[in-house]
Parts: sequence; C-alpha cells; structure tokens
Amino acid sequence: MLEGVRVLDLATLAAAPLAATYLGEFGADVIKVEQPGQGDPIRTWGHQRDGIGLMWKSVSRNKRSITANLRVAEGQELVRRLVAHADVVIVNTRPQTLCKWGLDYESLREVNDRIVMLHITGFGLSGPKSERPGFGTLGEAMSGFAHITGESDGPPTLPPFMLADGIASLNAAYAVMMALYHRDVHGAAGQLIDINLVDPLARLLEQTLLGYDQLGIVPQRAGNRWDISAPRNTYRTSDGRWLAMSGSSPALALRVFRAIGRDDLVSDADFADPQRRLARAAEVDAVVAEWVGAHTLSEAMAVFDAAEVAAAPVYDITQLVADEQLRHREVFVRLDDEELGAMTVQAPVPRFSANAGRVDSLGPRLGQHNAEVYHELLGLTAAEIDKLHAAGVL
Repeated sequence: MLEGVRVLDLATLAAAPLAATYLGEFGADVIKVEQPGQGDPIRTWGHQRDGIGLMWKSVSRNKRSITANLRVAEGQELVRRLVAHADVVIVNTRPQTLCKWGLDYESLREVNDRIVMLHITGFGLSGPKSERPGFGTLGEAMSGFAHITGESDGPPTLPPFMLADGIASLNAAYAVMMALYHRDVHGAAGQLIDINLVDPLARLLEQTLLGYDQLGIVPQRAGNRWDISAPRNTYRTSDGRWLAMSGSSPALALRVFRAIGRDDLVSDADFADPQRRLARAAEVDAVVAEWVGAHTLSEAMAVFDAAEVAAAPVYDITQLVADEQLRHREVFVRLDDEELGAMTVQAPVPRFSANAGRVDSLGPRLGQHNAEVYHELLGLTAAEIDKLHAAGVL
C-alpha cells in the first residue's frame, strides 16, 4: 500500500520510531538512522536474550539500519542529502538541538519542499515547556491518566507498558498519512507535524474534561469501576481466575441480571434505570461478585456467553497466545531471525480486504545496511563508505 514512500527514522526509543514501524508494515521503505557505536537506546531496553534487545527486534521490524554521526558536520550533511530522496522524516530530538545541527524543518524543506516532517517531543514544539525532555511516564502523569487509575485508597498508578508513547505513535502515523494525502492528492507542499506525549492520551480522557467543565466534577480513583456504567469491574471466580464485565448499555446490564437469576432486579427501577443503577453501583457489584464467586471461570463464561453478556476472561500472556480467536486471526506471527533463530511478534493490526500488512524482517544489526543505502541513494562507493567509517562519521 505504501510502496514508493521512503521514511527516514532519525528518532530514538518508543513513540516516534513506532510511527515509522506502522508505515513499514504496509510497504514504506523505512531507513533507521542511528548514532554510530551506540545506536538507538531501545536496542538495550527491556528484556534481553544473549545481549540482544527483544523490544528492539519488534519495534524495528522491516527497517534498514544505517549510521550517521549527527554531532559532526559530515554526518549532518549526509542526512540532508538523504532527505532529498525521502518523503517523510521522523525525529524526536529537542528543537534547539535540531536547529544547531541544521536538521530542523525549515532547513530540511530547503532541501526538499515536499518533505513531511514528524516531530514528537515530550511537551510540543511551542510553549514554556517545549525544550524540556519528556518521556511517556510524564505524559501518563500530566494527562490525568495516573490520577484516575488505581484503587480509591491507593496511589496514582502508572501503566507497566509504554501507554503514552503508544497512543502518541498511533496519532502520529495517521497524521503522516493525512499530510501525504494532502501533498499528493491536493498538490500541496510537505509540512511539519507537531505531536507530544501529553495531548494524545489526554484526548482519550475526554469524560474527565467534560464532567469538570460542565459539572465541576474532579474524578477520583475508583479501581475498576467507571461512573458511566454498572456492572463494570473484574470479578474473581471460584477457581481463582478472574473475568471482566461491562454493562455499558442498558440492555447489557439487564442481560447480566437475567443470566445470574436475578430477574427481580430487572423489574426494580433502582437497578433497571441506568442512572439510578449507577447510584447503586456498589450493590450491583456485590450481587455479580457473589454469583461469579460461586462458579468456576468456565462455568461463568458458559452462562454469560449463552446470554450474550459482555464478559471476558482476564488473560495472562500464556492464555492470550493460546486463545482460539486470536490464533484464528493470526494475531501473533513467528519469524526466522539471524541473531535469535526465531521470534514470535505481534502482527500488524489493521486488516484490509485487498492489502495485508506484513513483517518481513526483525530489527537489524547496527549499520547493517550502510553500504546498501548509501550506495543506492547517494551513489557512494565502497571506498568512500570505508573512509567515512574510519573518520567516525558512520
């Protein structure tokens, strides 16, 4: 789908490189530009096997790796020359640093006015915090997510995965596609896309803003409950497993009551009416928890599935990869890899009727494609590439 689109991924760690990964899954030629000697820090981030970062292998799928020392003039010039052959440049370096290197948007558009530049930062390209370094944890804190996550008597809770980075990367990927559409369909020039790690996650917490703006409500932590539906929680089964349930529509909540043999609640306005039921959410939870607690997970799910109740088991990773629905959809794929032998990763998420996303290769070795890319795009000879290596430029 994106064959012919060339992306220069100059970014590090999670959000910005992930946006490049999504484009590469659908055919874009993604060239990962890394500092010689060290590379992207995500190479050494998280779980390792034989000194090889597992997250790196997945996040950098379908990418070609080259090196360029952006701290020296020769490396900066190489990147500018590459930009002339690119459609998209992805960065997450602080704005003043990019300006110092001559790799800011205004400088690059002089090289290629069709370039689409995605710049992801902690706080955005404007405002009093624009030059501050930022990571996903700060976005999860400042967006309001951590404040409303956790038990009522517990501390604000951060997610044990890169939530803010992931949400930002999804916003970034569709923003790039809109910019390319605007350029290629409407004949416009390229443009700069400004995305940070706070705004995208805050956008998903819209209920908190609306309640505060119109009703003066400042939501507090309430565990797994949510003040727009009941029942909505996790419930422990008699065999020590857990299931999650949502009664987000009036009909679903009433199905729950019928499924657990509490038809009396269906005819009781305090439980049948959605707003009145919310006021008695604790009682609803207690009724559901008592019934679930008297049944095994398989017994409870059999009842709920038959009644078309919105319930699902709470999976750990072993149960996730074994689930028949996910296996049928091939959500996880196993690839050969020259360093690890083989590795299972998540497949591309969007499913198109005519075009399939793919994982052709896992994260490459640092600078693995230097000779290939620099010769292909810039016409450098093997001797010239060797000379740049010796000078510390590559």
